[in-house]
Amino acid sequence: MKSLQIFSGNAHRSLAEEICQYLGIELGRANTTRFPDGEFNFQILENVRGGDVFIVQSTCPPVDSHLMELLIMIDAFRRSSADRITAVIPYYGYARGDKKDRPRIPISARLVANLITTAGANRVLAVDLHAPQIQGFFDIPVDHLFAAPVMIDYFDNNPIEDLVVVAPDPGGAERARAYAKRLNADFAIVDKRRDKSQPGHSEAEVMHVVGNVEGRNALIVDDMVDTAGTLTKVAEALHKKGALKILTSCVHAVLSGNAIERICNSPLERVITTNSMPPKEECAPSRFEYLSIAPLLAEAIKSIHEESSVSRLFI
Repeated sequence: MKSLQIFSGNAHRSLAEEICQYLGIELGRANTTRFPDGEFNFQILENVRGGDVFIVQSTCPPVDSHLMELLIMIDAFRRSSADRITAVIPYYGYARGDKKDRPRIPISARLVANLITTAGANRVLAVDLHAPQIQGFFDIPVDHLFAAPVMIDYFDNNPIEDLVVVAPDPGGAERARAYAKRLNADFAIVDKRRDKSQPGHSEAEVMHVVGNVEGRNALIVDDMVDTAGTLTKVAEALHKKGALKILTSCVHAVLSGNAIERICNSPLERVITTNSMPPKEECAPSRFEYLSIAPLLAEAIKSIHEESSVSRLFI
């Protein structure tokens, strides 16, 4: 069997190290510095010929910089005769650009998929893609993991009484309903209207809550929180409807701009998220809790390497 080798860029080295620790192997040696002009200076410092290489690199902010790092690393491993190159992308940047819903805009998620494939990746391992159809943008195999088992395990060990699981929009109903079923909780949904007429506008106006939340503890379930504009407005709507304790579970905590300040000034008591990208230093442990997806990714990497089924990790 070809050797298993795991490497990391600069996006989230600690996650790669945690994956390696779980698997009992050393993180691959490589130079990941920058030239004086800011260009990525990458060099592999060990033999990878014929190896089964996994590159752990979230394309999290700064997205363009980390994406370029990933492409350069893939190219380097391809030119170094690695037998197979798997891009492990816990957070897939540009995932929200998955369709042409306004005139004269790109489908950025497809472009990124093309770049990764052209660079030389043979396979992609991703976690909670914003839109499942992104898998179809690739002409190479994609293993799409979900962090739901990690989240569900957390709430099983930290049960919330009289719980109602809330979808922040109709698009997230399927995800929230699955959580509600696994947690034996009721389900509610928030109807909102997003204003897309302004370039770069990413917030939404909450309309009304569908479902009974009065006197209940609410868990808002979503795949990511970016500016926290939508999230905090949903929390405020639930609070006005009489919800007691309000928490949120999100896989990717992007937390752009003044998102942390918004959350701290909102009715949200706690944010449960994952380490798909590096935790922000400003996130107080009393308000933000990060769950590790390293074991989930490590098990997936092990299954891919051993050519066994990855579906056992799905929920």
